[in-house]
Amino acid sequence: VVAVGLGPFAGVLALFIHTTGVLSKLLSEAVEAIEPGPVEGIRATGANKLEEILYGVLPQVMPLLISYSLYRFESNVRSATVVGMVGAGGIGVTLWEAIRGFQFQQTCALMVLIIVTVSLLDFLSQRLRKHFI
Repeated sequence: VVAVGLGPFAGVLALFIHTTGVLSKLLSEAVEAIEPGPVEGIRATGANKLEEILYGVLPQVMPLLISYSLYRFESNVRSATVVGMVGAGGIGVTLWEAIRGFQFQQTCALMVLIIVTVSLLDFLSQRLRKHFI
């Protein structure tokens, strides 16, 4: 916040840094837990490092990467509302102003919009998981 000030960019930057850290940690753990057999088999055929990664590591890690990425996207959509309420812009600011102004109809409409958006993203994420995993 000190470097970029309050506003949407600060919120996006905060969510980006946190998400990058979480996804990096989860992906590194997934790579460490892969079965070594396929990688060794590919290496035995004379494949180079890139081919080992493309054909031995990625197929094992991809389902987890997709699942983790979808989860973090859902989480970021929910977090964006809260981050917006504390000064990062977006629908969170509008919601906060409606709450502070005792505009209950607008507050209710915004809450319903947020719930529908998160529910729709959850549904789409579930469908994508079933398709790819």
